[in-house]
Amino acid sequence: MAITIHLFYRGEGTSALDFAEEMTRSGVVAGIREEEGNLGYDYYRSLSDPSEILLIDRWRDQSAIDAHHASVWMQEIFRLREKYDLHMRVERFEDTEGNLPEQDRDFIRG
Repeated sequence: MAITIHLFYRGEGTSALDFAEEMTRSGVVAGIREEEGNLGYDYYRSLSDPSEILLIDRWRDQSAIDAHHASVWMQEIFRLREKYDLHMRVERFEDTEGNLPEQDRDFIRG
């Protein structure tokens, strides 16, 4: 069962955006995407709050997340979060793997 994590990064001014741009430019994002069990790692800008960036982080299972947390990439993430003085809010979801409740299927356009 895949796990999706939403990490909402918030900082002063453009610091969250600057963080996401440096993560991408420095190759950290590319390295994380190469990790075993990573299914997606993408940043999104908030239209309603320019000080917030959303990371949608998807993993095959908890063991892939645990390996990621022990990876060299985490040290660089920690360093950059400190550099940009970011605070986070986290949401975690376990994918239903297509098992939507019947009452929800009419609202999905495939």
